[in-house]
Amino acid sequence: MGGGEVPVVVDGMRFVGYSKRVGPSKCGLVLDFLRRHRDRAFYTMDVYGALGEVLKRKSAVMDSVRYYERKGLIYVRGYRGGEDQTPFQHGFIVTFIDQDEPRDVAVKEAVERTERLLTGSESGSNRLNERIRHIRDIVLASTHLNELTSYNYLRRQVGCTEHELEYALGRMNQIYPDIKVVKLFGAYRFYYHSSMSEGALKAALESKINYVRKTKGRAHRIGHNWEATVEWFVDRLIENATFWEQKHRGGGRMDPRRITLYLVRSVGDRRNRAEVDRVWAIRNQLMRKPTTYVLSCKWGLVRKRDLDDFLEVLKWSKEFGVDAKDGREVKKNVIGVFAAGAFNPKERVQLQGGGEVTLPSYAERLSIDIIKASDLNSKLRERGVEKKEVTVQKICRAASNEVEVRELLDEIWNGPKKAEEILEEAAARNQEIYQLERTLEEKGLDINMIITHEGLEEKSKPAIQPQIEEPNRKQTIPQTINP
Repeated sequence: MGGGEVPVVVDGMRFVGYSKRVGPSKCGLVLDFLRRHRDRAFYTMDVYGALGEVLKRKSAVMDSVRYYERKGLIYVRGYRGGEDQTPFQHGFIVTFIDQDEPRDVAVKEAVERTERLLTGSESGSNRLNERIRHIRDIVLASTHLNELTSYNYLRRQVGCTEHELEYALGRMNQIYPDIKVVKLFGAYRFYYHSSMSEGALKAALESKINYVRKTKGRAHRIGHNWEATVEWFVDRLIENATFWEQKHRGGGRMDPRRITLYLVRSVGDRRNRAEVDRVWAIRNQLMRKPTTYVLSCKWGLVRKRDLDDFLEVLKWSKEFGVDAKDGREVKKNVIGVFAAGAFNPKERVQLQGGGEVTLPSYAERLSIDIIKASDLNSKLRERGVEKKEVTVQKICRAASNEVEVRELLDEIWNGPKKAEEILEEAAARNQEIYQLERTLEEKGLDINMIITHEGLEEKSKPAIQPQIEEPNRKQTIPQTINP
């Protein structure tokens, strides 16, 4: 019977008309769509958007894609896990594999088309993709210079939160498994590209090991804590003290109250610049100009050369030095302040006219004010901290960083009777930091205890995906063409 004819009943059986015309299958529609647009790659959601009226079901797209993937006609790309792939936010990326090209060339071109879509040149702005691409570019650039890229450096350069960076790193490994990560001392992550030679990698690792030992060790932490301690007492006890602040390069890595001075001539190994720990000004209503105090801190044992160096920096800085008849001197309204954990008790300074003086007396001759740890401890006692076990030295040793130093001092100042308990809680809280510092100080460690190679997906994939705003994608999707 031809289509459109009236049904006929024969011996109780009803016969209906049908059409002899056979249309293309749903699989064929998807393949034909990708073949006709073989110069592009698409998300599967976009393929459904173009063919949805015919396909009816979203699953029909992936059914067709997997069928032709097995036949070698379609290339499919997603996030790569350990043993499988998962879709991107808008599905898998698919593209046709040109059968007229040599197989190796055709597959390479297919991968490049998916890469263009993934990196945003065709899909518009996607913050996650941009972040991943930025991270990869930074790591590649460092690798070309035979350098490793630290986690903190990536965070500053990319300009995102820690959670966003962790998620991007986890996703990056699924897209670009050639980005490798190595962890030093079980705590500090560095990244590099797999193209880095073995010799360059070994040299870069040795450099970073030395860097970590120098900048992450106990002495470095306590030294910065001592600076914050002195600053806290100045802020708390001196009225009308206004601290200088300065914007630094590197996205806020350096404390804004740490001031960089510009030098008229070199001082020691510093050619054009030198740093001082804090600068504050006090304005007296009777004086036209404020008095400016410049602070330099040293946690370890202070020697004569430390005081001389500090004075030279003040004299030869553009900010605090001035030309005089006898050379260079510190401006009249500027006072240097040296905060020392302890002065070398055995060192004596020989005077030109004969005789000798102690280091504190020598500092006074240089017009440098001295702040000692014992001076700050006396302020704690005046506040009501009775336990001699609670000192600024122990607070500096216990606190994990400058922020915690200020928090501990606030708690102790407001609750002096609980000072010992507050300090003990801080020490218990920071045991992992102390253990890491002890590891950094150990000599002759097995290299395998220092360096750990690991996969990004194991350590950098957070449990919850951050909410990432994505502007409307501007990809032009070809409209359905009648097959």
